[in-house]
Formats: sequence, C-alpha cells, structure tokens
Amino acid sequence: MADLTGVTTVLARVQGTIGRLTVNRPDALNALDLPMIRALLAALDAWEDDPAVTAVVLDGAGERAFCAGGDIGVVHSSAVGDPAVALTLWREEYRLDARLARYPKPVVALMDGITMGGGLGIGGHAPVRVVTERSVLAMPEVAIGLAPDVGGAFLLGRAPGELGLHLALTAGRARAADALHCGLADHHVLSDRLPALVGDLAAGAPIPATVAKYAEDPGPAPLAAARCWIDRAYGDAPTVEDVLYRLEAMDEPGPHETVAALTAAAPTALKVTLRAVRAAREMTAIEQCLRQDYRLCSRFLRHPDLAEGIRAAILDKDRAPRWRPGTLAEVDDPAVEAFFAPVADELDLPEHPPVPHP
Repeated sequence: MADLTGVTTVLARVQGTIGRLTVNRPDALNALDLPMIRALLAALDAWEDDPAVTAVVLDGAGERAFCAGGDIGVVHSSAVGDPAVALTLWREEYRLDARLARYPKPVVALMDGITMGGGLGIGGHAPVRVVTERSVLAMPEVAIGLAPDVGGAFLLGRAPGELGLHLALTAGRARAADALHCGLADHHVLSDRLPALVGDLAAGAPIPATVAKYAEDPGPAPLAAARCWIDRAYGDAPTVEDVLYRLEAMDEPGPHETVAALTAAAPTALKVTLRAVRAAREMTAIEQCLRQDYRLCSRFLRHPDLAEGIRAAILDKDRAPRWRPGTLAEVDDPAVEAFFAPVADELDLPEHPPVPHP
C-alpha cells in the first residue's frame, strides 16, 4: 500500500479495491492545512479513472479526531496580516468539499472522534457517512467570530425543524444519535469494528449492505426530545433578538443554557449565521452554499471579531473576547446584508446534479 501523495500528513494508498485516504496529523487533531487539502485533491484525481479503485474510504489518524477543522493558526495570521493566505486555503478547501460530494465513485467517510468545521466539510458531504461512540460533530464558528462555512449551512439547514439552526447559533455539539437524527451522518458503527468494516470494503463487499451489517442503534437523540422548545424558539423568529426573547420566557433548563450560549457568541456572527442557514435551506446544490460561504469568510477575514475570537478561544484561551460591535442591537440590517454581496474574486464552482451511488 504505497503512499501516493508524498505528503506525510495525508496517507493515500490503494487497499484491495478501495482508495484509502487518511488525514494524518493527529497531534493537531488532523486539522487541515493547504498541503493536506492539495494532497487529498491529487489522490481523488488519480483514482477517478483508475479501474482498480471502486470506492474511497476517508478517515483520520489516531483515536481523538477525524478532523477538527481547518488550520486556525493560518486563518488568524491571515486575519492580522495577509488575507490572501486564508482566501487561498478556503478556495481550495471548498473545491475539495464539492469534489467529495460529487465524486463519481462512492466515498465512505469514517467520522470517528472530533469532527468540526472543516472536518464536517470533508466528511459531511460524502455519500456514506459513519459516526462512532467517540464522534462529536459541530460547526462552532460563531464562538470565534465567524459563520459556519464548508457547506455546513447546507447540511444544518436540512435538519428536522429548527435543530440545525440551533446547532449553528449555539456552536452546539452533536454526538452519534443527534448526528443521525439531524442528517449529519447515516450510520453508527462502534469504533473497534471499523477495521473489520474497512477490511470487508477493501475485499469488494457491497457498500450499503456491508455498512448496514456493522451499524448499531446509537440510542435516543437528545435533540429529538428538545425539538419542541427549539422549534418554538427559532421558528419564524425574524431576528436573533426575537429568539432570545422567546428563550428567556421559557421556564426550562435547555432554553436557559441556550441563552448563555447565544449571549457569549459574536453578535455579528450570530446575525449573519441566522440569515446564512435560512438562505441555505432554499439552495439546491452545495456549490451555491460554498459560494455564499466564500463571500462570508472573505468579509469576516477583514472584520475585527475573527482575529479576536481566535485569540480568546485558541491562542490566549482567556475565553473573554471583546466583540466589536458588542451587542446585537448595534448590528443593523445593512451591516448583515453587506456580508452576502458578491466579491471581486467570486468562487467559481460549476453546479452538477448529485452523483447516484449504489
């Protein structure tokens, strides 16, 4: 199983009838940098017309994470220095996300462990998505002054009721049962059974029947039980302020915890995210959402909240960001609207119908 990439942080090899892609940066929770993104794209290109490869299995090295997201250090450096660096990373990352969603051969994503941000971008759009008892899925961008990207709004906008919007606005985490309930994953397989699953797939076993053979019920989804009050809080609420007003009027622990999460997040990111998820519900192709994501991230890169949010959460870890503006009332409609306007270097991804897989 020779590695095809020459990049040690991505292992690409043919194992039986499958192309095996492993993001291999466990000390950084398999966070994606630009060389990794390019190596993943190169492997997919090499296997597309290779008759020996009938499917692709995507996983992460180590036991802690599938992929914890993009390289946040690069984004921070770009936010306080040269914006072109992060913009290049995002353009190629979004191309990878779309490539995985449209790949002409089945892609099985094994999202074992932490799967956040860019991790959900590479795993969440695959035709077959597996989670385990160790999986934690999230789009936590509002906590660092950003909106969900990598097509995350496209996924969250299709969750039952208002559950996806709730996860987006609170940076909420979904374990296996919630991930399946919200449509962020398709199957739950215990982590110690993944090697056997991969072995069967490499031997040419049919994907749907084989994954189903290993899958187990993860149990009840906590979000399903909370949907009643979540739908009441978010449903047709015109603004984030209205959501907070409804939550504060509810006498339950869940709403009160949600108020705390919303008030801690960046006000601008909250208002942009509310509109982004609702817009994504009307989209018919992931490429439309990725184009929107690129516009939003281009604007956030020049907004003071992104560098400040990364500083407070990742670098200094003081958990005391100083958002600008600091209140929801200060973020008016024209300010939100400006995030969605076209940019000079629009992301050009051709839209295609979904590729059917067995």
